[in-house]
Amino acid sequence: MASKLKLMKTNAYNAFEPMAKHSYFPSVTSDECYIIPGFCDVHVHFREPGFSYKETMKTGSMAAAAGGYTAVLTMPNLKPVPDSIDHLQEQKTLIEKDAVIHVYPFGAVTVNEAGQVIADLEGMAPDVIGFSDDGKGVQNDDMMREVFIRAKKLGKIVSAHCEVNDLLHGGYIHDGIYAKEHGHRGICSESEWKMIERDIHLAEEIGAPYHVCHISCKESVQLIREAKARGVDITCETGPHYLVLDENDLQEEGRFKMNPPLRSKEDREALLQGILDGTIDMIATDHAPHSAEEKAKGLEKSAFGITGIETAFPVLYTYLVKPGIVPMEKILELLIDNPRKRFDIPLGDDWSVWDLSEKYTVDPETFVSMGHATPFAGAELYGRCLMTVCDGKVVYER
Repeated sequence: MASKLKLMKTNAYNAFEPMAKHSYFPSVTSDECYIIPGFCDVHVHFREPGFSYKETMKTGSMAAAAGGYTAVLTMPNLKPVPDSIDHLQEQKTLIEKDAVIHVYPFGAVTVNEAGQVIADLEGMAPDVIGFSDDGKGVQNDDMMREVFIRAKKLGKIVSAHCEVNDLLHGGYIHDGIYAKEHGHRGICSESEWKMIERDIHLAEEIGAPYHVCHISCKESVQLIREAKARGVDITCETGPHYLVLDENDLQEEGRFKMNPPLRSKEDREALLQGILDGTIDMIATDHAPHSAEEKAKGLEKSAFGITGIETAFPVLYTYLVKPGIVPMEKILELLIDNPRKRFDIPLGDDWSVWDLSEKYTVDPETFVSMGHATPFAGAELYGRCLMTVCDGKVVYER
């Protein structure tokens, strides 16, 4: 059995040579099975505490394991929002009790993510991976400057959802061809890149580490490329869906609604170039499950967010690696090495086994996650996760 398993190389290759000595591999019948070090997702929503009808710490972490992930960073749009030690403790208790993989919480930037008062950054710092108001951009320039100053002193990264509220105008999909042809209100790309432009200026001025969430447009890629060339301490992420889908793939269903939205073909191509030239550092799922009711109201009225952690690697492998668009080594760097390096997340005895030859049709009803809204429903993908091991313990087995 083990003789048929091949070790997928990453920059951390030498750490995984002992894996061949393990004796608990599943029965392997394919010659296309690989051991891959545990993926790390720097942007997920596990919905607890506060919204357990969408997802729980247990189901979210189990879904991550089913997707080959052994470490995730959870966003703070919860109830209560982790904006203080006491509020953070509720989430920490759930992590310790129910998580089957490593879960690292973000602390909120502002109290209740309301953008009015800076949260207790100093109090939370020992127990959070960084600070974010994901789902909302910090609109006040002076407040964001103070956040960067304090986060730098604490040695923490600010991970920013970049969105200028005054430029949204009630939009809910990309302000492009599809929106115009179908009578939808659009979200302009400027709402994203203008805030990235401001944050880059502040981070550069202060010398603070800065990470940009889920970039989606060509202007964002270029701004970050230029900032890196100047030596700004900046990293960024994009999602699998932004790399393989665009507005031409939209349908009148809530499973195609996310924030930021699927943008133009030109934007998607710019993101792919950013992947290849190193401008984009990592791929994060922005796994954001909702109830079936919340996603059944069409593009206009459905909640923003899709489920993605179980399909992320198969989507990337099927649409980018197999056609030769992006090398496998680059995908693994974006899923494993770069996120762990940036957020200082160790890679221990964490890995998964994949059969890359298996072809199947995505059926959301089979997801481990409670969220079933995915734009990839019905898609034919390659790559099945057969087993995931975290800290030497089997946490998922097909």
